[in-house]
Amino acid sequence: MADYRAPIEEQLFVLETVAGLADLATHPGFEDATPEMAGQILEESARLAEQGFAPLNAVGDREGARLSGDEVTLPAGFAEVYRDYVAAGWNGLSADPAYGGQGLPFALSVAVQEQFTAANMAFSLCPMLSLSAIEALQAHGDEATKALYLPKLASGEWSGTMQLTEPQAGSDVGALRTTATPADDGSYWLGGQKIFITWGEHDLAENIVHFVLARLPDAPPGSKGISLFLVPKYLPDADGRPGARNDVRCIALEHKMGIHASPTCTMALGERGECVGWLIGKPHGGLAAMFTMMNHARMNVGCQGVAMAERAWQDARAYAAERIQFGPIIGHPDVRRMLMTMRSLTQAARALVYANAAAVDRAHKAPDAEARAYWKGRGDLLTPISKAWSTDIGIEVTSLAVQVHGGAGYIEETGVARHYRDVRIAAIYEGTNGIQAMDLAGRKLRLDKGAAMEALEVEMTRDVAGWPDGLCRTGMERALGHLARARAAILAHDEPGAGAAAYPFLSLCGGVIGSWLLGRQAVRAGGMLADGEGDPAFWNAKIATADFFITQRLPLALAHIDAITASPEQLLGASAFPLA
Repeated sequence: MADYRAPIEEQLFVLETVAGLADLATHPGFEDATPEMAGQILEESARLAEQGFAPLNAVGDREGARLSGDEVTLPAGFAEVYRDYVAAGWNGLSADPAYGGQGLPFALSVAVQEQFTAANMAFSLCPMLSLSAIEALQAHGDEATKALYLPKLASGEWSGTMQLTEPQAGSDVGALRTTATPADDGSYWLGGQKIFITWGEHDLAENIVHFVLARLPDAPPGSKGISLFLVPKYLPDADGRPGARNDVRCIALEHKMGIHASPTCTMALGERGECVGWLIGKPHGGLAAMFTMMNHARMNVGCQGVAMAERAWQDARAYAAERIQFGPIIGHPDVRRMLMTMRSLTQAARALVYANAAAVDRAHKAPDAEARAYWKGRGDLLTPISKAWSTDIGIEVTSLAVQVHGGAGYIEETGVARHYRDVRIAAIYEGTNGIQAMDLAGRKLRLDKGAAMEALEVEMTRDVAGWPDGLCRTGMERALGHLARARAAILAHDEPGAGAAAYPFLSLCGGVIGSWLLGRQAVRAGGMLADGEGDPAFWNAKIATADFFITQRLPLALAHIDAITASPEQLLGASAFPLA
């Protein structure tokens, strides 16, 4: 397996052309986020990813996290690299400067997270969950709680988790049974059990801050009756340092297909009747706080698809150049097809995720309320596509890496099977990809009657009209027509019909938007070539990648139009598939 090398040139190009980094730097608080500063940050994060995270990937997969009593330990080396991560301030890159963060754009934070994930996905999940915890606390915590916890979370000295899932309450969060009983001092006593808690217990950080969904005694049934609570592993003492052990403990570790070094815990709260927590946000307002955490996490999970696709592409390319079968296999047409598919899918997914993150940045920082609302609509619309489409790509690309390696890819020694095993979870957690499709078609599109999607279509149409004739402009114009038709079909369906067409619709959206973003990059690359600036090989590769994707992958996405416009009776009718 090739050593991981962070694709810094590619990341910077996407940040500049797709995320609009220079424009982001004009927004209040983002003044330091210049392309030059971004380059320096990505160079530094790449060094830790390549030299710290990556060498622990194989050992973490082989040895995994270990449970002894109620304590979880990671293999040798993890604690030391995590200390390096904390010391360099990576956890607080986009956090509020008022609490020790650096206040840089989320889009830049996502690019850094991509590097750490590609180097070691299992390890990267620890800081990823902390970033989501920071986001929720910043948005919903009171000032005293933020002052106590945010500096430690932003520094990474303390890590964060989400405790949502229970045996009977997965996607149906409203079915949860964990209870929260008010105490006399304003705190709450929690009781219950949570499963599938990522990094719920470990030995890297000095404290773990759990964000737990639970029900108050007067909670109405369903999702309207859940509240969010902060439950630390160690209760802070008078000086804000970890004090007495709280009654929240890991009682089991899952044995999983992949991400073995990421402890996936079953957590017991209040087994001794002494689990103390504090309400975050309003009573029964846990759903809003949960979505703050989960939407942030969903974009980062989409980034996992990008990261693992990049890692698999690098390994497959290196192997194809070295493997001799009737000459180097990189010369074989079918191998070249797989490699071009891998590269174009990876770059399309990266562009989508970075564009999504930049929309979130503008939703927070745009100068007027109308602009902030516009970008919030764009960010909300793209989030389920980023999560689902990009993780589907991560699975497809890592599978292709195994195929490029042939029989060697099926052998664990080469390492590419690990990429597939690790990324497979990304389509499942933080809301399955089917749930993402339902969110897009059944909720996001219908909330504004398709206005945010229509605004995106207008922007894409205007942009594509200026493309040179040689860049498959006709194909993109046809694709935009299909997208408008698909949007209208989803809005015309009733709720079950929209659900039946949701996944094909999301897949079509991803293909069209990904094609547009690759095309934008190719137009910029053509301009740089004409001006004689930069590396001609890099620009030519960008143009070739866009051309391949629009010619060979976009038609596959557009083929979903028939499924989107078909009668839902094909799927939902009683004769289609018996329910008993």
